[in-house]
Amino acid sequence: MTRPQLLSNLTAAGLLMALLSACASHLDQDAAAPVRTETAQWEDRVHVEAHPDEVLLAPHAEGLSTAQNQALDGLVSRWLSAEAREIVVSAPIGGTGGDVAGRMAVAARQRLIAMGAPPASVRVTGYDAAGAPGAPLKVGFLRYTAQVPQCGGWENITATRNNTAYENFGCAVTANMAAQIANPEDLLSPRNETPIDSGRRATVLDKYRKGEVTSSAKDEQSNGVVSKAVN
Repeated sequence: MTRPQLLSNLTAAGLLMALLSACASHLDQDAAAPVRTETAQWEDRVHVEAHPDEVLLAPHAEGLSTAQNQALDGLVSRWLSAEAREIVVSAPIGGTGGDVAGRMAVAARQRLIAMGAPPASVRVTGYDAAGAPGAPLKVGFLRYTAQVPQCGGWENITATRNNTAYENFGCAVTANMAAQIANPEDLLSPRNETPIDSGRRATVLDKYRKGEVTSSAKDEQSNGVVSKAVN
């Protein structure tokens, strides 16, 4: 093999290796970041922000006052309406009257539970009061709001051109879904699963082992028969 032929073969081999390397790199990028559809790309334009909904309770040696109980009742009502996940009762630590704040934190938690908050959703914690006298008890939750994209500016929908998606395609659906969701926090992460009904599961398994029917009794109102008209 002559020297020019050898150089030509080496150049061709190097070019082939470069092309294969580029293809491998392109495949790795596709695997790491799959191409999103025109409608899915709008999901990144929904911004969820958190704002504290909080009440401050002054410490009282005799416990919660009538006004403080009313403030907690209103907080629970807003919490239920927002379908939030947790209410946090923060007692001051390091200030004067720490024992009073501790008793009030327990009383506040009991009041929240009595007004409808599940015990597992009310958490008591502490915060550094930096020695401030009369530091308040903080009770609240995070309220989430969704900032939806602004849709509009449609082009001439009769123009086909390159048969590509229009600029606002998918915007309205994404904006409507984000605006209608009860708790925008669900857009950030899914909720925890509720515990299983172990009692019902044991009942069904017991019937299954005995060869009995495991389904619930049929509801007579769902048999599809048209009711008689009242004369």
